[in-house]
Amino acid sequence: MSRVAVKKRIIRVKDTASVSRIDSLAAEEPLEIRLDGTPLTVTMRTPGDDFDLAAGFLVSEGAVGAADDIATIRYCAGATVAGENTYNVLDVRLAPGVRAPEPRNFYTTSSCGVCGKASLEAVRTVARWSAGEDPVELTQSTVAGLPGRLRAAQRVFDRTGGLHAAGLFTADGEPLCVREDVGRHNAVDKLLGWALRNGRLPLRGTVLMVSGRASFELVQKAVMGGVPVLAAVSAPSSLAVDLAAEEGLTLIGFLRGDSMNVYTGERRLNVTSGAGDGSAGARSPG
Repeated sequence: MSRVAVKKRIIRVKDTASVSRIDSLAAEEPLEIRLDGTPLTVTMRTPGDDFDLAAGFLVSEGAVGAADDIATIRYCAGATVAGENTYNVLDVRLAPGVRAPEPRNFYTTSSCGVCGKASLEAVRTVARWSAGEDPVELTQSTVAGLPGRLRAAQRVFDRTGGLHAAGLFTADGEPLCVREDVGRHNAVDKLLGWALRNGRLPLRGTVLMVSGRASFELVQKAVMGGVPVLAAVSAPSSLAVDLAAEEGLTLIGFLRGDSMNVYTGERRLNVTSGAGDGSAGARSPG
């Protein structure tokens, strides 16, 4: 199944000239996630890596923390009049003894209207791992190189210009996994689902790099996956900074070249070692 981009005819206008042409648009379709046949949530996403998206959503909700917590994930049959499979409905079967999350847990979005204190306490209550206990350290040059490495892996963005990206990197700046989606939260969930299904949770010693801003929701997802460092090319929200400080996460924003703002967890960033000489290095103290 490949529906990540859709061709549409447009009129291209430049100066006083116009021409008809075919343009590639990022695909956006609904995905309904069900648990044991019962609808749980619907998200608008770019088709692809849907199993990872569903698994990562459950990681973000605090429902699962290991691959064995999920028994099966499958597409539900037919949602059209003709009975054809649209590949827009997934059914997840949790392993025996794994408790299903409440539908749309109240801390899952940055716009839910819940007060900051309640949101912070919710994440603290359900997080399986402590980001603050991760001793990883990174050099300035390693962090500075992440946006370029993320951008180089954005294949669908090159065709459409309309997708967010999220990437997991080692402390040395090597890419582990990159995902694209119309929703920045979906891109991160796809990473978490990849990590869950490959037995890599918690994501100790890694950096989560995102192509947009750092919202409360993205910090929450990093915490739920055990990620110690979150970097973004744009700004964080105030609640994102509050949560990162509360959980011991290193939060970096406005990451552009060698310039960056470190909002929390500055102890993990070595500003002098390797900075400015093009080297990429990191160390994790024992």
